[in-house]
Amino acid sequence: MEDLLYCCSFSDASGDTGITAELLSAMGWDFSSRLDAESGETWQTLYFSTKPEAEEAKTKLEELRPIWKELDIVFGDVAVTELKKENWAESWKIHFKPMEISERLAITPPWVDFPAKPGQKVIILNPGLSFGTGQHATTKFCLSKLDEIAQTLPENSSMLDAGCGSGILAIAAVKLGWKEVFAFDIDPDAVRISQENSAENQVDSIHYATAPLLEYSCGNKMFDCIAANILSSALLAGKNKLLSMLKPGGTLILAGIQDAEFEIVKKSFCASGCELISTAEENGWRGGMFHYNK
Repeated sequence: MEDLLYCCSFSDASGDTGITAELLSAMGWDFSSRLDAESGETWQTLYFSTKPEAEEAKTKLEELRPIWKELDIVFGDVAVTELKKENWAESWKIHFKPMEISERLAITPPWVDFPAKPGQKVIILNPGLSFGTGQHATTKFCLSKLDEIAQTLPENSSMLDAGCGSGILAIAAVKLGWKEVFAFDIDPDAVRISQENSAENQVDSIHYATAPLLEYSCGNKMFDCIAANILSSALLAGKNKLLSMLKPGGTLILAGIQDAEFEIVKKSFCASGCELISTAEENGWRGGMFHYNK
Protein backbone atom coordinates (compact mmCIF):
# COMPACT_ATOMS: atom_id res chain seq x y z
CA MET A 1 0.00 0.00 0.00
CA GLU A 2 1.32 3.43 -0.95
CA ASP A 3 0.49 4.95 2.44
CA LEU A 4 2.64 2.39 4.32
CA LEU A 5 6.33 1.93 5.01
CA TYR A 6 7.77 -1.42 6.11
CA CYS A 7 10.37 -1.32 8.84
CA CYS A 8 13.11 -3.56 10.20
CA SER A 9 13.78 -2.52 13.78
CA PHE A 10 16.27 -3.79 16.33
CA SER A 11 17.98 -2.68 19.52
CA ASP A 12 21.67 -1.87 19.13
CA ALA A 13 23.96 -2.78 22.04
CA SER A 14 27.18 -2.24 20.09
CA GLY A 15 30.27 -0.78 21.68
CA ASP A 16 30.04 2.10 19.16
CA THR A 17 26.59 2.55 17.60
CA GLY A 18 28.09 5.00 15.13
CA ILE A 19 29.88 2.09 13.45
CA THR A 20 26.53 0.28 13.16
CA ALA A 21 25.13 3.33 11.40
CA GLU A 22 28.11 3.44 9.05
CA LEU A 23 27.67 -0.24 8.14
CA LEU A 24 23.93 0.18 7.56
CA SER A 25 24.66 3.16 5.33
CA ALA A 26 27.23 1.14 3.41
CA MET A 27 24.52 -1.47 2.73
CA GLY A 28 22.54 1.23 0.95
CA TRP A 29 19.58 1.10 3.35
CA ASP A 30 17.50 4.08 4.42
CA PHE A 31 17.43 4.10 8.21
CA SER A 32 17.21 6.18 11.36
CA SER A 33 18.91 5.84 14.74
CA ARG A 34 17.09 6.67 17.97
CA LEU A 35 18.36 6.81 21.55
CA ASP A 36 15.68 5.99 24.13
CA ALA A 37 16.26 8.57 26.86
CA GLU A 38 14.65 6.44 29.56
CA SER A 39 16.28 3.06 28.87
CA GLY A 40 19.50 4.32 27.32
CA GLU A 41 19.01 1.84 24.45
CA THR A 42 19.76 2.73 20.86
CA TRP A 43 17.30 1.53 18.22
CA GLN A 44 18.02 1.21 14.52
CA THR A 45 15.11 1.25 12.06
CA LEU A 46 15.37 0.48 8.36
CA TYR A 47 12.63 1.70 5.99
CA PHE A 48 11.34 -0.01 2.84
CA SER A 49 8.54 0.52 0.33
CA THR A 50 7.45 -3.13 0.27
CA LYS A 51 7.21 -5.95 2.80
CA PRO A 52 9.35 -8.37 0.72
CA GLU A 53 12.18 -5.81 0.76
CA ALA A 54 11.93 -5.57 4.55
CA GLU A 55 11.88 -9.36 4.92
CA GLU A 56 14.91 -9.65 2.64
CA ALA A 57 16.77 -7.08 4.78
CA LYS A 58 15.90 -9.04 7.93
CA THR A 59 17.36 -12.21 6.38
CA LYS A 60 20.49 -10.32 5.36
CA LEU A 61 20.93 -8.90 8.88
CA GLU A 62 20.74 -12.39 10.34
CA GLU A 63 23.40 -13.52 7.88
CA LEU A 64 25.61 -10.59 8.87
CA ARG A 65 25.09 -11.04 12.63
CA PRO A 66 28.12 -13.34 13.26
CA ILE A 67 30.36 -11.29 10.97
CA TRP A 68 29.40 -7.95 12.53
CA LYS A 69 29.77 -9.43 16.03
CA GLU A 70 33.50 -9.67 15.34
CA LEU A 71 33.42 -5.87 14.88
CA ASP A 72 31.65 -5.48 18.25
CA ILE A 73 28.32 -4.87 16.50
CA VAL A 74 25.69 -6.50 18.73
CA PHE A 75 21.98 -6.21 17.95
CA GLY A 76 18.78 -7.76 19.25
CA ASP A 77 15.95 -9.56 17.48
CA VAL A 78 14.97 -7.99 14.16
CA ALA A 79 11.25 -7.21 13.84
CA VAL A 80 9.41 -6.35 10.62
CA THR A 81 6.55 -3.92 11.17
CA GLU A 82 4.27 -1.60 9.23
CA LEU A 83 4.34 2.18 9.65
CA LYS A 84 1.94 4.73 8.21
CA LYS A 85 3.86 7.38 6.31
CA GLU A 86 2.06 10.16 8.13
CA ASN A 87 3.17 8.65 11.45
CA TRP A 88 6.75 8.57 10.22
CA ALA A 89 6.48 12.19 9.18
CA GLU A 90 5.09 13.15 12.59
CA SER A 91 8.03 11.46 14.32
CA TRP A 92 10.39 13.80 12.48
CA LYS A 93 8.54 16.76 14.01
CA ILE A 94 9.62 15.49 17.43
CA HIS A 95 13.29 14.92 16.58
CA PHE A 96 14.00 17.58 13.95
CA LYS A 97 14.23 21.02 15.56
CA PRO A 98 15.57 24.35 14.23
CA MET A 99 19.33 24.68 14.57
CA GLU A 100 21.63 27.68 14.31
CA ILE A 101 24.95 26.96 12.63
CA SER A 102 26.14 30.54 13.17
CA GLU A 103 24.93 34.13 13.24
CA ARG A 104 24.75 33.86 9.44
CA LEU A 105 23.18 30.44 8.90
CA ALA A 106 20.31 28.42 10.41
CA ILE A 107 18.23 25.36 9.49
CA THR A 108 14.56 24.85 10.23
CA PRO A 109 11.86 22.35 9.24
CA PRO A 110 8.90 23.86 7.35
CA TRP A 111 6.48 23.26 10.24
CA VAL A 112 8.33 25.75 12.50
CA ASP A 113 8.06 29.52 12.18
CA PHE A 114 11.73 30.28 12.82
CA PRO A 115 12.61 33.86 13.88
CA ALA A 116 15.76 34.55 11.87
CA LYS A 117 18.28 37.09 13.10
CA PRO A 118 19.03 40.12 10.91
CA GLY A 119 21.12 38.99 7.95
CA GLN A 120 20.83 35.31 8.87
CA LYS A 121 20.28 32.90 5.96
CA VAL A 122 17.71 30.21 6.74
CA ILE A 123 17.49 26.81 5.04
CA ILE A 124 14.01 25.28 5.12
CA LEU A 125 14.52 21.53 5.08
CA ASN A 126 11.96 18.78 4.74
CA PRO A 127 13.97 15.59 5.37
CA GLY A 128 13.54 12.29 3.59
CA LEU A 129 14.28 9.08 5.48
CA SER A 130 18.00 9.04 6.39
CA PHE A 131 19.04 11.99 4.25
CA GLY A 132 20.83 14.85 6.02
CA THR A 133 19.04 17.35 8.23
CA GLY A 134 22.08 19.11 9.65
CA GLN A 135 21.63 17.43 13.03
CA HIS A 136 24.42 14.90 12.46
CA ALA A 137 27.94 15.89 13.50
CA THR A 138 29.37 15.39 10.00
CA THR A 139 26.78 17.63 8.34
CA LYS A 140 27.18 20.31 11.00
CA PHE A 141 30.94 20.29 10.43
CA CYS A 142 30.51 20.82 6.68
CA LEU A 143 27.97 23.60 7.19
CA SER A 144 30.18 25.42 9.68
CA LYS A 145 33.14 25.27 7.30
CA LEU A 146 31.08 26.49 4.34
CA ASP A 147 29.95 29.39 6.52
CA GLU A 148 33.57 30.09 7.46
CA ILE A 149 34.81 30.04 3.86
CA ALA A 150 31.89 32.17 2.66
CA GLN A 151 33.19 35.19 4.54
CA THR A 152 36.08 35.55 2.04
CA LEU A 153 34.68 34.08 -1.17
CA PRO A 154 36.56 34.77 -4.42
CA GLU A 155 34.70 36.34 -7.33
CA ASN A 156 32.70 33.83 -9.39
CA SER A 157 33.27 31.17 -6.72
CA SER A 158 32.24 27.56 -7.42
CA MET A 159 31.34 24.69 -5.10
CA LEU A 160 30.63 20.96 -5.54
CA ASP A 161 28.55 18.89 -3.10
CA ALA A 162 29.74 15.30 -3.57
CA GLY A 163 27.07 12.96 -2.16
CA CYS A 164 24.38 15.61 -1.71
CA GLY A 165 21.84 13.61 0.36
CA SER A 166 19.14 16.17 1.16
CA GLY A 167 20.91 18.94 -0.77
CA ILE A 168 21.57 20.84 2.44
CA LEU A 169 25.21 21.69 1.67
CA ALA A 170 24.50 22.79 -1.89
CA ILE A 171 21.56 24.94 -0.78
CA ALA A 172 23.67 26.46 2.00
CA ALA A 173 26.40 27.28 -0.51
CA VAL A 174 23.97 29.20 -2.73
CA LYS A 175 22.51 31.10 0.22
CA LEU A 176 26.00 31.91 1.51
CA GLY A 177 27.10 33.41 -1.78
CA TRP A 178 28.68 30.81 -4.07
CA LYS A 179 27.98 31.74 -7.70
CA GLU A 180 28.10 28.26 -9.23
CA VAL A 181 27.00 25.19 -7.30
CA PHE A 182 26.96 21.60 -8.55
CA ALA A 183 25.77 18.53 -6.63
CA PHE A 184 25.39 14.80 -7.21
CA ASP A 185 24.48 11.59 -5.41
CA ILE A 186 24.54 7.91 -6.30
CA ASP A 187 20.93 7.57 -5.04
CA PRO A 188 18.24 8.99 -7.38
CA ASP A 189 15.88 9.41 -4.39
CA ALA A 190 18.46 11.65 -2.72
CA VAL A 191 18.72 13.79 -5.85
CA ARG A 192 14.94 14.03 -6.06
CA ILE A 193 14.68 15.12 -2.42
CA SER A 194 17.53 17.60 -2.95
CA GLN A 195 15.66 19.14 -5.87
CA GLU A 196 12.47 19.37 -3.82
CA ASN A 197 14.34 21.06 -0.97
CA SER A 198 15.94 23.46 -3.44
CA ALA A 199 12.50 24.41 -4.73
CA GLU A 200 11.26 24.88 -1.15
CA ASN A 201 14.10 27.34 -0.62
CA GLN A 202 13.53 29.05 -3.98
CA VAL A 203 16.98 28.01 -5.12
CA ASP A 204 16.95 27.01 -8.79
CA SER A 205 20.59 27.46 -9.76
CA ILE A 206 22.07 24.15 -8.51
CA HIS A 207 23.21 21.69 -11.18
CA TYR A 208 22.12 18.25 -9.93
CA ALA A 209 23.12 14.84 -11.28
CA THR A 210 22.69 11.19 -10.32
CA ALA A 211 25.98 9.29 -10.44
CA PRO A 212 28.53 7.45 -8.31
CA LEU A 213 31.61 9.50 -7.47
CA LEU A 214 33.95 7.71 -9.86
CA GLU A 215 31.53 8.16 -12.78
CA TYR A 216 30.42 11.74 -12.10
CA SER A 217 31.19 14.19 -14.89
CA CYS A 218 30.87 17.96 -14.98
CA GLY A 219 32.87 18.43 -18.18
CA ASN A 220 36.11 20.29 -17.56
CA LYS A 221 34.63 22.23 -14.65
CA MET A 222 36.89 22.71 -11.63
CA PHE A 223 35.80 24.00 -8.25
CA ASP A 224 37.06 26.43 -5.63
CA CYS A 225 35.53 24.22 -2.93
CA ILE A 226 34.41 20.60 -2.76
CA ALA A 227 32.47 19.19 0.19
CA ALA A 228 32.30 15.39 0.43
CA ASN A 229 30.27 14.04 3.36
CA ILE A 230 30.54 10.35 2.51
CA LEU A 231 32.04 7.18 4.00
CA SER A 232 35.81 6.91 4.55
CA SER A 233 36.07 4.01 2.12
CA ALA A 234 34.41 6.10 -0.62
CA LEU A 235 36.66 9.08 0.14
CA LEU A 236 39.78 6.95 -0.18
CA ALA A 237 38.59 5.20 -3.34
CA GLY A 238 37.52 8.51 -4.88
CA LYS A 239 40.47 10.64 -3.77
CA ASN A 240 42.00 11.13 -7.21
CA LYS A 241 38.59 11.89 -8.72
CA LEU A 242 37.84 14.54 -6.08
CA LEU A 243 41.24 16.19 -6.47
CA SER A 244 40.94 16.18 -10.26
CA MET A 245 37.91 18.48 -9.90
CA LEU A 246 39.47 20.82 -7.30
CA LYS A 247 41.28 23.97 -8.41
CA PRO A 248 44.90 24.39 -7.27
CA GLY A 249 44.65 26.42 -4.08
CA GLY A 250 41.09 25.21 -3.53
CA THR A 251 39.46 24.00 -0.33
CA LEU A 252 38.36 20.43 0.36
CA ILE A 253 35.90 19.62 3.17
CA LEU A 254 35.80 15.93 4.11
CA ALA A 255 33.35 14.40 6.59
CA GLY A 256 31.50 11.14 7.23
CA ILE A 257 34.69 9.82 8.83
CA GLN A 258 34.86 7.73 11.99
CA ASP A 259 37.38 9.30 14.37
CA ALA A 260 39.47 6.13 14.39
CA GLU A 261 39.74 6.26 10.58
CA PHE A 262 40.55 9.95 10.21
CA GLU A 263 44.33 9.56 10.37
CA ILE A 264 44.25 7.14 7.42
CA VAL A 265 42.14 9.55 5.36
CA LYS A 266 44.31 12.53 6.33
CA LYS A 267 47.57 10.80 5.40
CA SER A 268 46.19 9.70 2.05
CA PHE A 269 45.00 13.17 1.03
CA CYS A 270 48.07 14.94 2.42
CA ALA A 271 50.28 12.61 0.39
CA SER A 272 48.49 13.94 -2.72
CA GLY A 273 49.11 17.63 -2.05
CA CYS A 274 46.51 18.52 0.59
CA GLU A 275 47.28 20.34 3.83
CA LEU A 276 45.00 19.96 6.85
CA ILE A 277 43.73 23.39 7.93
CA SER A 278 41.28 22.46 10.67
CA THR A 279 39.52 19.44 12.14
CA ALA A 280 36.78 18.76 14.69
CA GLU A 281 35.31 15.68 16.36
CA GLU A 282 31.82 15.08 17.73
CA ASN A 283 30.24 11.83 18.92
CA GLY A 284 32.96 9.69 17.36
CA TRP A 285 32.81 11.40 13.95
CA ARG A 286 35.55 13.69 12.63
CA GLY A 287 35.71 16.11 9.73
CA GLY A 288 38.66 17.89 8.17
CA MET A 289 39.12 20.98 6.01
CA PHE A 290 42.11 20.87 3.63
CA HIS A 291 43.93 23.31 1.38
CA TYR A 292 45.00 21.85 -1.98
CA ASN A 293 48.58 22.95 -2.65
CA LYS A 294 48.94 21.56 -6.17
